[in-house]
Amino acid sequence: MSDALTAETVTLPGADGDLIEAYLARPAGTTRRGGVVVIHHMPGWDRGMKEITRRFAELGYDAICPNLYVREAPGAAPDDAAATARASGGVPDARLVGDVAGAAAHLRALPTSNGRVGVIGYCSGGRQTVLAACHLDVDAAVDCYGAFVTGTPPEGFPLQVGNLVDQLPELRTPLLGLFGNEDRYPSPDDVDELERLLTAHGKTFEFHRYDDAGHAFFSNDRPSYRVHAANDGWERVAAFFTTHLGTPRTTDPAGS
Repeated sequence: MSDALTAETVTLPGADGDLIEAYLARPAGTTRRGGVVVIHHMPGWDRGMKEITRRFAELGYDAICPNLYVREAPGAAPDDAAATARASGGVPDARLVGDVAGAAAHLRALPTSNGRVGVIGYCSGGRQTVLAACHLDVDAAVDCYGAFVTGTPPEGFPLQVGNLVDQLPELRTPLLGLFGNEDRYPSPDDVDELERLLTAHGKTFEFHRYDDAGHAFFSNDRPSYRVHAANDGWERVAAFFTTHLGTPRTTDPAGS
């Protein structure tokens, strides 16, 4: 077992064949393993999201985080890119699906791939994870407090998004949901509605909700961070991906 890993920025074809950048982190070794597409939060392709991508590599997966804002703000700092993307209404749903499809294809083309790919997203990326899982053949999906999978955006909300209620019957993969009971978007009522709809559609899912936790409780560089929720959430994610992507194992570079 080796805890060594590599991380780099790569270029890959996204929606409509556009070349986009993505952050790729991989454990050392040659053993076949699953892959994880990390969909970044609304603040963008920032240090925190890259740290999370490396953490999945440390857990034994090939992991990749595409920069969803690269078209609106190529080369911009994350905060500036996020502001530019918000001003233009956010990432169109069809483009998001194409970019995630490109990232998943990149993972499956790696020589270490076992063919299985999971998707996880945070904040706006949580909603986008569910969206992608309704349209792409992925093997597992994790929604971390994604707003507007159900429910309605408030007046003046900067992103041009609607809920995914009409698309939930097409969900193609098991879904893990992690939510804070102090969150407003999604609220506990929104999560209840999602649970009812998934049950009615016969989908496979499991939800976990945390008291004294609101939005962005995984973000350890923000006041919203909650140790108890984040630690338990990481354990849930690791177990879920082990079940659906295979047990992550690596060998050392020499193959011993």
